[in-house]
Amino acid sequence: MNDRLGLSFMIHGGDVGYAGPGCSEAAAATMRILVVEDYPPLRKSVAQGLREAGYAVDEACDGEQALWHARADEHDVIILDLMLPKVDGLSVLRKLRDRRCPSHILVLTAKDTQDDKVRGLELGADDYLVKPFHFAELAARVKALIRRKYEVKTTTLRIADLEIDLSRRIVRRGDETIELSGREYDLLEFLAVNADRIVTRNELWQHVYDFNALPESNVVDVYIKRLRSKIERPDRPRLIHTRRGQGYILAEIAAEPGDDE
Repeated sequence: MNDRLGLSFMIHGGDVGYAGPGCSEAAAATMRILVVEDYPPLRKSVAQGLREAGYAVDEACDGEQALWHARADEHDVIILDLMLPKVDGLSVLRKLRDRRCPSHILVLTAKDTQDDKVRGLELGADDYLVKPFHFAELAARVKALIRRKYEVKTTTLRIADLEIDLSRRIVRRGDETIELSGREYDLLEFLAVNADRIVTRNELWQHVYDFNALPESNVVDVYIKRLRSKIERPDRPRLIHTRRGQGYILAEIAAEPGDDE
């Protein structure tokens, strides 16, 4: 274990592989995360692990980049190191909260002192993790923060007869298990944690794709169409509804004109 990295990992021919249980387990929610860390091996290994778990991940190597990313896109969780160049982590935290940034913030630091913990929490951090740490613990804390943000008290979501197991990424409608691609599942899960609320196309894009992905005008619509072909049943109520000029809503409500567009 390398204290500077703050993470258990093994290096084989320059590739990073995770040591420790639970690192390949799918995330409880597929959302957008910003990883702010100035040391490249740690930043890249954490980002890689989170992407493999199904999250969309942006990376920042200093405080200025962190503030730029936080302004450019909304992140469900920001993983923030305190010892950053250009703008230190506590200053970044203060600026984010002054802007009323809604992201949950998990602070990473090598400083294991009571004063540092209290200062970070007073400035608005939601959780605190001291280096060195195991990736499995980081992933568990990220899951907990996302559940807290969306007020999800269970790992299973139900909309009518549609059931989504967040921990195992399994989808069922009635007694039938539905096979979805990773991207299809990501979109469905985000709609489900926002059930009964209209979700815009831009929101869906931001929470499923990371900053390196180039947006395409109809890519969300294409995936919604694929989802409908797998989720909807002619003898059951429609669940995925289109709201023209607004977006989509996952709910057990009466269909409206244009719902299948």
